[in-house]
Amino acid sequence: MRHAGTILADVLSALEGELRPGVSTAELDAIAERMIRGAGAIPSFLGYGGSRGTIPFPGSICVSINDEVVHGIPSGRRRIADGDVVSLDIGCIWQGWHADTARTFAIGALPERLTRLIAATRQGMEAGIAAAVPGNRLGDIGAAVEAVAREHGYGVVRHLVGHGIGTAMHEDPQVPNYGRPGTGMRIEAGMCFAIEPMFNLGGDDVALLDDGWTVVTADGSISAHFEDTIAVTQSGPEVLTRA
Repeated sequence: MRHAGTILADVLSALEGELRPGVSTAELDAIAERMIRGAGAIPSFLGYGGSRGTIPFPGSICVSINDEVVHGIPSGRRRIADGDVVSLDIGCIWQGWHADTARTFAIGALPERLTRLIAATRQGMEAGIAAAVPGNRLGDIGAAVEAVAREHGYGVVRHLVGHGIGTAMHEDPQVPNYGRPGTGMRIEAGMCFAIEPMFNLGGDDVALLDDGWTVVTADGSISAHFEDTIAVTQSGPEVLTRA
C-alpha cells in the first residue's frame, strides 16, 4: 500500500503541473492512466461498478469541478477554465493492494472565500488523520473533521464518507466526516483508512446527476475534497499517499 500510495503521489504531482485553462479532463485522465500503468499498477476506478453508478465508471480518475463534489467523469468536451476549483481523485492497485487519494486545486486567482474553503478542507483532513490513533474511536475522526468545517461555517457532506481500504478499495468500516467523540468502533494499530472530507461553501446536501456518478451540491455552491490513505501504527497514523 505504501508503494501504491507513492505512485499516486507522483501522478498527482504530474497532474498539478498540467492543470491550466484549456486542458480537457480527458487529457488529465489519459496522463494518469499512462503513469499508473507505466508504474506497473492498475487504475482502481476504471470500470468500477459498485452501488454508486448505473454504469461502470469510465475513467481512471475523477475530475470534479466547482459545484461537483466527487465522481466527475473525465470528458474531452469538458475543459478547465480560469477561476475553476478542480478536485482530482485517484486510486490504484499495486500487487493486489489499494491506495486512494484526492486533492483540490485552484485554477488561477480565486476569491479569498474559495481559497479559504480549499485550505479548510485540507485542514479538516489533517485533523481527521491526527485523530486516527490506537485507542481512539471512529467518532473521534469524524468529530475532528466536522469541527473544522463548523468553525468556518461550511457544509459537511454526510451522504458520502471515508472508508477502510486494503485488498479492496472500499472496505468496512465507513469513516464519516462527522460524529461524536468517544463513539463508534475502537481504532487499533494495523487498520488502514481513507480519510476524505468534502466541505461545501453552502449547505450539506448533495444530488446525483443523470450520468449516475457525478455528485453535486444541492444548492450549487462550490465544494472541495481532500483524501489520504493512512495506516494506523502504534506510534500514530502513517500517511501512505504522499511522496
